[in-house]
Amino acid sequence: MSRPRTLGELKAAGYEPRSVKDEMRANLITRIRSGEKLFPGIIGYESTVEPQIVNAVLSRHDFILLGLRGQAKTRLLRALTQFLDEWTPAIEGCPLNSDPFTPLTHHAKHQLEVHGEATPLVWLHREGRYQEKLATPDVTIADLIGDIDPIRAATMKLDYSDERVIHYGIIPRSNRGIFAINELPDLQPRIQVGLLNILEEKDFQIRGFPVRMPLDVVMVFSANPEDYTNRGNIITPLRDRINSQIITHYPKQREEGMRITAQESWVERGDGVKVDVPAFMRELVEEVAIQARRSEYVDQNSGVSARLPIALMENLVSNAERRGFVTGEKKVVTRICDLQQAVSAVSGKVELVLEGEQEGALNVARALLGRGVKSIFAQRFPDAYKPKRGRPKVETLGDEGMTSSEYRPVLEWFSSGNHIEIADDMPQTEFVQQLASVKGLPELAMKYLSPANAEEAAVAMELALEGLHQHSMLSRERVDGMKTAFKDMLKSMLSGFGDD
Repeated sequence: MSRPRTLGELKAAGYEPRSVKDEMRANLITRIRSGEKLFPGIIGYESTVEPQIVNAVLSRHDFILLGLRGQAKTRLLRALTQFLDEWTPAIEGCPLNSDPFTPLTHHAKHQLEVHGEATPLVWLHREGRYQEKLATPDVTIADLIGDIDPIRAATMKLDYSDERVIHYGIIPRSNRGIFAINELPDLQPRIQVGLLNILEEKDFQIRGFPVRMPLDVVMVFSANPEDYTNRGNIITPLRDRINSQIITHYPKQREEGMRITAQESWVERGDGVKVDVPAFMRELVEEVAIQARRSEYVDQNSGVSARLPIALMENLVSNAERRGFVTGEKKVVTRICDLQQAVSAVSGKVELVLEGEQEGALNVARALLGRGVKSIFAQRFPDAYKPKRGRPKVETLGDEGMTSSEYRPVLEWFSSGNHIEIADDMPQTEFVQQLASVKGLPELAMKYLSPANAEEAAVAMELALEGLHQHSMLSRERVDGMKTAFKDMLKSMLSGFGDD
């Protein structure tokens, strides 16, 4: 489609200018009426955050997204460009993207005076009308708003009050678009003051020289509540001028978190080894993040990013992929033992409180992995310490007072002196044979985890053993950092006494 290249052609085409906020409002209304998804790729906000953003846009508000790390705040802000017109005309060469009908700069006004209806135009794509700045303590007013260029003033022999000696900052250059500031509290208070006039009166000053330019820009922000006390604050007058404050959150349901992880994690590698991730393993990865958000060792004011399960999933797949390269297998399945090698994805993603720091980041990460396994086991398997409803208690096993249950064949097999040792790089055939040798274990795993095939069945058996260990019913040891040994709990405890 041919677009007008001059002001005269633009007028002949019937173009009617409108503000950015009116433009976003109109396009949003069109998308709502058509039933289109408003924020593609954003999961879990459909009934909470998205309606509030829609209300802010319909109200023509500047707004701030307030939430902990890893809650898609930046992605939401960047998604606002879809509510802009795909193409917008501007006067060619104008640093502030002047509307052809409302010239702002000396250059734009001069172009209209010289060329009139033949004033050349450029067309701005919506993606180029979004600008973003990460607030850091070293950001200056010159970066955001602009400064006097003394060299230009001397070269052109102009007074400092002349508009032509101004070097414009990123906000004026975002005119007729959207400007976002991430981590707003990190911006120094004296710099925040410089935003007041832009938000309310839409004009600005540079070094005491008044510059009356009616900027047409939508201002949006993001902030972490922790920053209000730890690193900075949003000054009260600025908060008062930000019309809407929208609170983001972590996934409300584990299924939502799993969908986010599946969408964002890189698991399809295509390097000769196909890695399958069973459904219960995907649940387990997400459960680790859920447990981290509940842990007394983790600073909950800092939050646990959605990047944790994403990174954990990628490391999990990578360790399985590495095993495939070592064994020469073309198809591998992620195992519970792979979590031990994926622990680095957890240790760097959580902010620890004092108790957690005393335990150590690595120990806390391993504990979170264990809690994830324990939680999944408790959700999928029956409680071993309670008889099934409607059935009388039967003979107890050992001195622990545990009622006989579906776990009895497995536990008796280990209490008879048997044990198994699984290597992280063990080929699939040997891995299956080792686990299937445990009496009652294959039936237990099949009944409560419903694996899709024989390969997943072996991982389900490993999860069952790990769950029994997390409930203190089996002993589990890591041998040489690459092997996992499961033994009877009582015998392992007594072996520590030696000959005595």
